[in-house]
Amino acid sequence: MMHINLLPVRAAQKKEKLRGQVVVLILSVLITVGVCGVAYAALMSSVDKVNKSIRVKEEKIRVLKKTLGEVTEFKKKKANLAEKLDILEKLKDGKSGPVHLLDELSLALPDKLWLESFKESGGTISLSGVALEESKVALFLKQLNQSPYYKNVELQVIEQKSQSGVRVSKFKVVAKVEAPPKSASK
Repeated sequence: MMHINLLPVRAAQKKEKLRGQVVVLILSVLITVGVCGVAYAALMSSVDKVNKSIRVKEEKIRVLKKTLGEVTEFKKKKANLAEKLDILEKLKDGKSGPVHLLDELSLALPDKLWLESFKESGGTISLSGVALEESKVALFLKQLNQSPYYKNVELQVIEQKSQSGVRVSKFKVVAKVEAPPKSASK
């Protein structure tokens, strides 16, 4: 007798195979999603660390910019103060310069020699006067030339004149003004 198998064995086997493949597919998708999730979490953690590092460095930059601004302001104030001190020093030197010039001039004047005019212009001094003897004019020029404030002392003119019955030597002298070094002036 012939037996007929009416049970759908092949269909059941196909379903069983299909079910196994679906389970494998679901497991591989879950494993892939899990691995991707772990990788994503690791990357996000790394991104968070980099962002935090950026924020810390930006804060340091902000603090350093503030400090740099303070340093720049300090340098401007320092330059301004140095400029003011230079101006004060120049004023101080200018204030005592004429006093020293006249003091040195009075020290260089010998007896029997008189000055009639004293002019200073642009660092050049013009002097004119009279003396009873030419030797007094020579002595005056020598002493004036030894002064640290008078340089290049030159006799321009000397001539004999008679004033009130007395023979006198009229002279004109030109010299350059020079401020001596600080140690020499003190």
